[in-house]
Amino acid sequence: MSVEQHPAPALRASDRDRDEMLVRLHTAFAEGRLDEPELDERIDRVLAARTHDELGAVAADLPSGRRVPGGRGGGPVGRFQVAYKSSVTRAGSWRLPERYTAVVYKGSGTLDLRSAELEGPVTTLRVLAYKSGVEIIVPPGVRVEADGVGVSAEVHGDPPPGAPVVHVRGFAYKGTIRAKGLILRP
Repeated sequence: MSVEQHPAPALRASDRDRDEMLVRLHTAFAEGRLDEPELDERIDRVLAARTHDELGAVAADLPSGRRVPGGRGGGPVGRFQVAYKSSVTRAGSWRLPERYTAVVYKGSGTLDLRSAELEGPVTTLRVLAYKSGVEIIVPPGVRVEADGVGVSAEVHGDPPPGAPVVHVRGFAYKGTIRAKGLILRP
């Protein structure tokens, strides 16, 4: 007598599983691992995924996001922040590295640079706002250059010659990224 063995059915994915995968994809986009068309294609696949196997296939070529002891996983502390259905706020006295990335998924973000110490003459902020709003407040005397999708800058006045530069590179999907400030001349 033989008993037929059937493989276990694939485990169904939940809305939370799909949300977590979307954060992982947006993080990969913010890190430069995916370009915009790849991100769009993978988002469609995540939203259509029914099982964990289908979700796993979407990001099989991406890091898991877990740090490997002794490995290089992630960036140096202070260069990357993620808000998942919550908020990111950086304000007060803090050191802003030359490259900083903020990913906000269904939340809000505030990057207040008025008391931040800029590590270099040019600082690049990579900001991803998925169904979110991110506000960047720049101090007087800093030139702002903004580009991307859903990014706006409202900085009044002309920066002095040799002013530090904050370059905001952003992507807002159903959200906004806004840099604002006032440049005061001596």
